[in-house]
Amino acid sequence: MPDTRDGPAPALVLFDIDGTLIRRSGPDHRQALVDAVYRVTGLTTTTDGIPVHGMLDPDILTLMLKAAGARSYFIRRQMPAIIGVAQSVYARRCPDLASKVCPGVRGLLGRLARRGVPMGLVTGNLTRIGWKKLERAGLKRHFRFGAFGEMSKDRTGLARIAIREARSRGWIGRGTKVSLIGDAPPDVRAALDNGIYSVAVATGISSAGELVAESPHLLVEDLRSLSLRDLLP
Repeated sequence: MPDTRDGPAPALVLFDIDGTLIRRSGPDHRQALVDAVYRVTGLTTTTDGIPVHGMLDPDILTLMLKAAGARSYFIRRQMPAIIGVAQSVYARRCPDLASKVCPGVRGLLGRLARRGVPMGLVTGNLTRIGWKKLERAGLKRHFRFGAFGEMSKDRTGLARIAIREARSRGWIGRGTKVSLIGDAPPDVRAALDNGIYSVAVATGISSAGELVAESPHLLVEDLRSLSLRDLLP
């Protein structure tokens, strides 16, 4: 992370994980959610039929449980335990993800690091799941903070949490350009709702047309097309 003794950085860049930093990471994440529900509640569930792209893990778990017949009060009571078990299960099973890094990611992260730009995460992944993915992809060293799926009810709130934390640590000030890079419509909406720069990248499931419909400030095919000039003030 940058040394902030000389004041805030000129830019802050926030990243989604799935479809943005890594893709096609396998079934282990979904299976960890399924296994956690079973271990805690005894219910057999599935992520089949749930549009998980761009969703927060707790919302995915809620839909899984409702489809299995669980009532809202039961879900609320069991959710903390399910979240804890899901993270433990995934941490043990996460495969090597070095080959799953999206095009242009390593180059962009390296350039940002050399310019002293702080980088954070805004992701629907549960905290330990998100960090484990980055560790197994070889990207974790670039990130020191983030907002994760269990921290807010939606992605707009997660982005707000990340911005607030960066400001409290002295990494950003009034003149800092803040950007959020993501591959799904909720990423674009989270950026726009928080009044920050939205970069949509078409390396996930969402089509370029679906992303354009959300009016991001910039749409790129992949992160090889993204210049530092787009992210710096």
